[in-house]
Amino acid sequence: MLPHNKPMSKAGEALEALMRERIVLLDGAMGTMIQQHKLKEQDFRNDSLSNVEVELKGNNDLLSITRPDIIADIHREYFQAGSDIVETNTFSGTTIAQADYKLEHRVRDINIESARLAKRVAKEESERQERPLWVAGAMGPTNRTASLSPDVSRPEYRATSYDELKQAYYDQAEALVEAGVDILMPETVFDTLNLKAAIHALEDLFDTLDERLPVILSLTITDQSGRTLSGQTPEAAWNSIRHAKPTCVGLNCALGADLMLPYLQELSRVADTFVHVYPNAGLPNPLSKTGYDETPEDTSRALAGFADEGLVNVVGGCCGTTPGHIKAIRERMSEFAPREIPEPEKALRLSGLEPMNFS
Repeated sequence: MLPHNKPMSKAGEALEALMRERIVLLDGAMGTMIQQHKLKEQDFRNDSLSNVEVELKGNNDLLSITRPDIIADIHREYFQAGSDIVETNTFSGTTIAQADYKLEHRVRDINIESARLAKRVAKEESERQERPLWVAGAMGPTNRTASLSPDVSRPEYRATSYDELKQAYYDQAEALVEAGVDILMPETVFDTLNLKAAIHALEDLFDTLDERLPVILSLTITDQSGRTLSGQTPEAAWNSIRHAKPTCVGLNCALGADLMLPYLQELSRVADTFVHVYPNAGLPNPLSKTGYDETPEDTSRALAGFADEGLVNVVGGCCGTTPGHIKAIRERMSEFAPREIPEPEKALRLSGLEPMNFS
């Protein structure tokens, strides 16, 4: 693995120290909380968006600009429930994702305003609660994949390129850092090649800065096959990205906590860095209030099992989780020590769809 040539930020050093001391809490779902407001098209518009011809409802990242009161309240609820880290409302904050709404030209605004909003709430709550709080710049996977064709009749076709992804991630990360985020967090990654483009973009950005920010990389195992959408197992995916030496690596989304267990065990065994998990509140159920069935007690019980096995350093919630879930998780986590980072034996670690290690 290549050495990092820039010092870690003070916020990053403090975060790493906390991860060694106790299990750290992320926030829960943003979309789930937004859905409870029953918003209409006008909530996604202001004067600067009045002439956009396509429907904007559902473009939740815009709410940091058009309804910052809602997003600020959601961040505040998570901090008050016990989160140490909240993610910016920028899951779709790339030119690739915003192209669906013809808003590529607003990507910088979206990321700047979302980051400033989260940082403001973090500062207020940090002073009120008298504890350090962090903001992670959320970088979603985009709606395209670099490894797979979206057209079964054209297996050679790709809807995006590595260079396009790298530039999109660079532009997003640059705006997030300018606005003051403490962490950069490519998340819900279903294609490791997309993630490699994000890593490349972050390294290029760090080359322009005086310091590094902590990087959290979050993979998604799409179903009980135990693989990402592009076909890799957790260990194979880790072999593909471990050169980046992230502060933390882990799993989120797609599955409920109980179904994630074997894949988290695999990643926790091989990752020589901090490990996180933030599962959905079970599998989707359109008939339930939040769209998911697991209660705060269900999710916190499962995560307590992970902590009892020594699998995690950071926990939180994804789709369907709420401040109630985070509060219940926080109450459970105080019983457990954080995972100890293993020292894997030296080996040549390669990957295709599965790992190939030579010791």
